[in-house]
Amino acid sequence: MADILHRIGTETPTPDAVYEALTTVDGLAGWWTDDVQGSGDVGDVLQFRFPPVGGFDMEVLELRPRERVAWRVVDGPAEWIGTTVEFDLRQDGDYTIALFAHRGWREQVEFMHHCSTKWAGFLLSLKSLVETGKGAPAPRDVTISDWH
Repeated sequence: MADILHRIGTETPTPDAVYEALTTVDGLAGWWTDDVQGSGDVGDVLQFRFPPVGGFDMEVLELRPRERVAWRVVDGPAEWIGTTVEFDLRQDGDYTIALFAHRGWREQVEFMHHCSTKWAGFLLSLKSLVETGKGAPAPRDVTISDWH
């Protein structure tokens, strides 16, 4: 198994804004993709679409306010199904640190490299949303290949 790991710090006095951006439809649409549907409650499924390439359905596994958000991929590309996406939050001075993990890839295929780069860009979009009020969700994200 292989994992994608990233760390990002947002200049915020508490993790509240980051947590909200990870757990509400409006927050998610502000940094990841404009096309988000569903509910962010534990046990519910969030649907993320990235026209024209497709999307992912994520079951919300865990919510710990200001500390942790975890999802399991239940539909999408074969490489993603069964993987988990996790955000662990903590305060460090003036920064909220988000430790990101996309865990459980069966193998390190080229698509994993692509997704790692895209996750990094979207995490910078999350940082921008929290710090400035404006992110760069799909379709306004950076295109890195014909996979978008």
